[in-house]
Amino acid sequence: MSVYQATASAPVNIACIKYWGKRDTKLILPTNSSLSVTLDQDHLRSTTTSRADPSFKKDRLWLNGEEEEIKEGGRLATCIKEMRALRRQLEEKDTSLPKISGYPVHICSRNNFPTAAGLASSASGFAALVASLAALYQLPTDPSRLSLIARQGSGSACRSLFGGFVAWQMGEKPDGSDSYAVQVAPREHWPDIHALICVVSDDKKGTSSTSGMQRTVETSTLLQHRIKHVVPERMRVISEAILARDFDTFARVTMQDSNQFHAVALDTDPPIFYMNDVSRAIIALIVEYNRVSVANGGKLKAAYTYDAGPNAVIYAPKENIKEIVELIVKYFPQVEPFKDPFALFQGQSVQGTVVQGFNEAVAKPFEAGAVKKLIHTRVGDGPRTLGAEESLLGQDGLPKTV
Repeated sequence: MSVYQATASAPVNIACIKYWGKRDTKLILPTNSSLSVTLDQDHLRSTTTSRADPSFKKDRLWLNGEEEEIKEGGRLATCIKEMRALRRQLEEKDTSLPKISGYPVHICSRNNFPTAAGLASSASGFAALVASLAALYQLPTDPSRLSLIARQGSGSACRSLFGGFVAWQMGEKPDGSDSYAVQVAPREHWPDIHALICVVSDDKKGTSSTSGMQRTVETSTLLQHRIKHVVPERMRVISEAILARDFDTFARVTMQDSNQFHAVALDTDPPIFYMNDVSRAIIALIVEYNRVSVANGGKLKAAYTYDAGPNAVIYAPKENIKEIVELIVKYFPQVEPFKDPFALFQGQSVQGTVVQGFNEAVAKPFEAGAVKKLIHTRVGDGPRTLGAEESLLGQDGLPKTV
């Protein structure tokens, strides 16, 4: 008997122009467009196996080893239903195809990083879900079309269906048919962009993104100014900067938009605080690092950005990452040795130090462990379809024990 199964992985993306606020909470239609960098799946990814089988009693899903309820009308159920409908259309057009759209599915998903800790786990998770179902159902669908479905699981998931530099166009239609992701440039256009993630906390957030952003929409007057006057211009400027490989402009706009997103969170009633003292100290370090460069006749060398959590993501050209790691380690001693995937330190331990002319008084050193770990990655590709040996489901259709 045939086994109908597919496994796919999908990347994390970290926004430079932030998505914050929905105009339609069911369809997940945003109040503004957004833009992100897709990160390399060799370092951060969600992997999902989907199997359709007539012997299964119902649809079931396991995330990181725990079974999750697929609630009727919920986001998971919506994505599965929409993907089934696309398969059914294929089966109606070509009667020789096996009628697997009517079979229940078992879905098993794993992240190789902490879930719901400000590292965009829902984005890669729903993108991997949609990518694995697209492979299972053998859908000839382009990533923008699939992004319409992934968006209904998690807004930012639509951007994880492409590699490189990705825009989510907010669209205008009430049905959401024009609210999807497009690739601004592939990773090959600007492969020099690297990212250093400073994991400040891997705990779950105090205020989830979903509830936080709707409070902002309801109460923040600053958000209305942001979506009408600020974001459209920033989307244009940063897209042009990416196409021109202009890091100075890319960095300036990225930091400005991170700042404004957190200002909007603060302007919410009651206010939302996603950053903490460690987050703010990292900002001070990057600001001073850039100041030294500009004072010496250079340009911006790094850009910080923060999502709805305290973790910092620092974008920089690869040539600057070594200095940035040394800077962070000077103020935030590491408990575990820095994993050095790009061999910046050639096997040597990292010594904390600052560049010449750096004002060390801009922040105070923290105790070891304030930044739990540093993850060095880079711009990456879109979802990958994996071989049968990567399957997360055993022959019985239940999760393999790890």
